[in-house]
Amino acid sequence: MSRGWFFCVEGVDGAGKTTQCQLLADWLRERGYGVVLCRDPGGTAIGERIREILLSVNGASAMTELLLFMASRAQLVTEVIRPALQRGEIVLADRFLLASVVYQGYAGGICPERIWELGRWATAETLPDLTVVLDLPPERARQRKAEWRDQFEQRGMEFLGRVRAGYLAEAQRCPATIVVVNADRSPAEVQADLRSEVGRVLSGNTRS
Repeated sequence: MSRGWFFCVEGVDGAGKTTQCQLLADWLRERGYGVVLCRDPGGTAIGERIREILLSVNGASAMTELLLFMASRAQLVTEVIRPALQRGEIVLADRFLLASVVYQGYAGGICPERIWELGRWATAETLPDLTVVLDLPPERARQRKAEWRDQFEQRGMEFLGRVRAGYLAEAQRCPATIVVVNADRSPAEVQADLRSEVGRVLSGNTRS
């Protein structure tokens, strides 16, 4: 059986990741693909407990956050992602390793390359074939969300600006595996670009 495909959707809070992931999963299933939709952090019993801590507890250092994210990610890979890929299915993740690179790295002060190194180890080199970054200026993200609830959302516009800059920098550094889509448009327009990017990867490569 051929190995499946791993796609990830990233972006600042308010960019529409969750909605776009669901629309993309529905589109892929309509075309006959088996799709596993998951979120990071979370997606497993252990991961969901870690998610509760990360989103609700203030005061953790960037390194503490990073290690908690990696623990959740390691369990997600072991329990969900790798088995799905081995079955030949498509895994579609709402965030993954790149989120730590920009949130704890570019915005949090930890060396991004060290995060990539740690992430490759924690995930046993299980990384997305393609990551799509939904790009949205922080001020537009703020307008979209009536309430900023979790502790990452409450860190302010300057923090979100560093997050966005990190996403754009990594996309420029890794254009083969990270692409940017303008999220400041209608959901249908954004989804069309997502389908185009994912379809390009699916049609242009084969697994054996």
